Amino acid sequence: MAYHVQNIMLVASGLSKSYAGKVALHPLNLRIEPGEIFCLLGANGAGKTTTINLFLNFIAPTAGKATIGGLDVTKEPLASKRLLAYIPEQVMLYKNLTGLENLEYFTSLAGGRHTASELAGFLDEAGLARADAGKRVGAYSKGMRQKVGIAIAIAKGARALLLDEPTSGLDPKASNEFMATYDLFRAKETGTRVGIMKQGHLMATYTTSELGHSDLERIYLEHMHE
Repeated sequence: MAYHVQNIMLVASGLSKSYAGKVALHPLNLRIEPGEIFCLLGANGAGKTTTINLFLNFIAPTAGKATIGGLDVTKEPLASKRLLAYIPEQVMLYKNLTGLENLEYFTSLAGGRHTASELAGFLDEAGLARADAGKRVGAYSKGMRQKVGIAIAIAKGARALLLDEPTSGLDPKASNEFMATYDLFRAKETGTRVGIMKQGHLMATYTTSELGHSDLERIYLEHMHE
């Protein structure tokens, strides 16, 4: 999972979630600064998706609060949602439409009006090849669909992107575990800060500029075996 934030802050203050007495997320205190790309790493069930769902106000916290740009997501859900875009692991698009047509359709639903050139530019910025923009989405890989989702967020003018399992669509050796050496490499290359989660706890955070690839892999494995 990754948070890409521009101009606003995402803050968790004592944020926690329990289901029938079982803790999914222990009290989380986290501040993601403007301009950061924060990568939250951990195995399945570590609490990453729960954290995303709390920021999106898809679920209510058991305690604490999540704020986006100073807005409490439970008290101001509509205003806070306008500041961000969520890119799920499986981006739902219309298979019979091209990537460009999907982008045009979903941006128009949100009230956006863009020229064909502007739409193509959003797809370029998201990393989708021009040659693929005119192909039907039914032939797209998961990674290509995710790029269309990112282009939709860019067109929306979202100031924060929340991505769930962002590397899984790009890794040909993806497994049920979120973490693999490939994912560590991408977190190191693209992230400004990394957090490691285990069983609902944020174990530690690190600045990627201070760590080498081997350091991050070693630290991650150490936390997973504690």
